[in-house]
Amino acid sequence: MNADPIARWFRWLEYCGFGGALERRRFAFVKDVAGARRVLVLGEGDGRFLAKLVEQNPQASIEYVDLSERMLQLARERAGTDRVTYRHNNAVTMRFPDSEYDLIVAHFFLDCLNEQDATTLIEKITKASQPGARWVISEFREPGAWARAIVSALYFFFRVTTGLRTRNLIDHCSLLARHGFILQREETERFGLLASELWTFGDNKFR
Repeated sequence: MNADPIARWFRWLEYCGFGGALERRRFAFVKDVAGARRVLVLGEGDGRFLAKLVEQNPQASIEYVDLSERMLQLARERAGTDRVTYRHNNAVTMRFPDSEYDLIVAHFFLDCLNEQDATTLIEKITKASQPGARWVISEFREPGAWARAIVSALYFFFRVTTGLRTRNLIDHCSLLARHGFILQREETERFGLLASELWTFGDNKFR
């Protein structure tokens, strides 16, 4: 999703719709991934999480990928630092080095992908992950009809404002599990509408 048309108002649109809930979901496990050295951040938004990640991981080298040039600019203004490489690219089609990352971050990103694109991306991330790599994810869920109505309204809004083509949430948990990722921890709020997840790659359990 190219969020350039709404980047200027992104933070305030988020607060109007969900207060601080989305921000809490992004930050849920940030302290649990201190010590990361090689990090891939996918479409994190305007850089609020990125700035916190930089602060808590002083040794990390971070790649931040976003299709929105304006979001990249906002993230750079907020997080700065020469330890972050900002890439204006489509994560689904770009190439990643093998066995490169020990931490992957995707906040409200997988919900922008259809099943085929998500599968392609997760296959690439699997090859690019070090053994024991952690993947932090924040996402919407649909625990009931009321949640499906909210998610449908959000898809309509982003379809009108950004041209997003995706219309439904995918089952990213099953995709991750099939590719060797293990769910170690999760938190939810808003009666299950919003979730934060911490996954690890391979048999190494998170400590």
